Amino acid sequence: NPTLKNFEPRVGLAWDPFHNGKTAVRSGFGFYDVLPLPYEFVILSSASAPFAANVGQGNPGPMPASAATVLAGYVPGSLATQRVSYIQPNPSRSYVMQWNLNLEQEFTRSVIGTVAFVGSRGVHLPFREDDSNIVIPTPTSAGYVWPRPVGSGAVMNPNVGEEDRLVFQGDSHYSALQTGLKIKGYHGLLLQSSFTWGKTIDTGSSTIAGDQFSNSPSSLPVWFDPRTRRGVADFNLGKDFVISGDWQVPHPSSLQGPAAWAFTGWELGAIFEASTGAPFTVVTGGDTLGMNSTDPWDYPDRVNAPGCGKAVNPGSPNYIKTQCFTLATAPSQAFYNQYCDPNTPYPYPTCLNLLGNTGRNPLTGPGLVNTDFSIFKNNSLKWISESANIQFRAEFFNIFNRVNFAPPLDHYAISDPAFGQIDRTQTFSRQIQFGLKILF
Repeated sequence: NPTLKNFEPRVGLAWDPFHNGKTAVRSGFGFYDVLPLPYEFVILSSASAPFAANVGQGNPGPMPASAATVLAGYVPGSLATQRVSYIQPNPSRSYVMQWNLNLEQEFTRSVIGTVAFVGSRGVHLPFREDDSNIVIPTPTSAGYVWPRPVGSGAVMNPNVGEEDRLVFQGDSHYSALQTGLKIKGYHGLLLQSSFTWGKTIDTGSSTIAGDQFSNSPSSLPVWFDPRTRRGVADFNLGKDFVISGDWQVPHPSSLQGPAAWAFTGWELGAIFEASTGAPFTVVTGGDTLGMNSTDPWDYPDRVNAPGCGKAVNPGSPNYIKTQCFTLATAPSQAFYNQYCDPNTPYPYPTCLNLLGNTGRNPLTGPGLVNTDFSIFKNNSLKWISESANIQFRAEFFNIFNRVNFAPPLDHYAISDPAFGQIDRTQTFSRQIQFGLKILF
């Protein structure tokens, strides 16, 4: 198939504007094929009928029923309750364009700095949906509305059960400012730092499953409309600063005997990282829309009220400002009368069968600050070889024992009584390990 052949044109430019060998400007552009990987198809097929069957048996007794007994109720060819797969036939070609512009400056022999603008654009990328067999909504001026009464609609294909979907209709945008500084050879010190300020926007970040990332909804409600899925990528970290160093501690060359062993061979290392948090989505929980799928939920509405410009409380276990979110609401009484289900516990203007306006990944979780530290003692074994060394290591992970909270992913549905509360961390407490390493 000629459409699957690698097609990777690249062009680059390097320029020394001052002809001094210390300043360099580089730029590049690349165009790359993104070929489908076999696992994207194998995983779907192996978990779907007819290769796998979902059956159940009530009152199995004290002992589990045998596979033969359970499968006796399965009628081959009947897909009404089975999980099936849909893979887009003859998909468009997937490709990624990448570009960059770099400025590198050598300040001294030991100090080098870089500044770069980097970007990429992905087109026709894989997009996965765990269950696309839903009730199809109606587009309105306020968004998509599902049939009323809630739950009365028919799924797209009533002849099958759950439908896994793989289509090549995703796209992505990435742009970032990247800076770096490296110091080397200064009294045994090697120090390097980097800062990235970037943003990735896409229409779905998963290729293996709908919920490949823990901060991502497991299925996006309107899979056929990329506008409702477009948002910050699940893996996006807007700002990230890292500084790492290694210092071979100097020692007097005149030391001899036990003093030389005690004061030589010491090496210190450290890594410090500070970054903004990962994005996450607020959902309502339950099948409030009436999708009739195996994985239903809805976006809530964002409340335009004082204090809701930023809908999170940084540093608080009650992370989400609950007063800033509500069930989807109708924009007017006329809209409510025409489209919304009045037979719910919630009066006007609540419209349960309306897709909320918050969208995908509108909030950012708590940031991360972490420091790791290490102490090494090198002991030369020249009686074995010039490079032989026995190294004692003490490593301290999260040395300051800082608590880095994770987003409230266990309580991100507004139907949860603990909605918005953080109950876990994203890093371990301080961990210390000792080791012995032999190098030769």
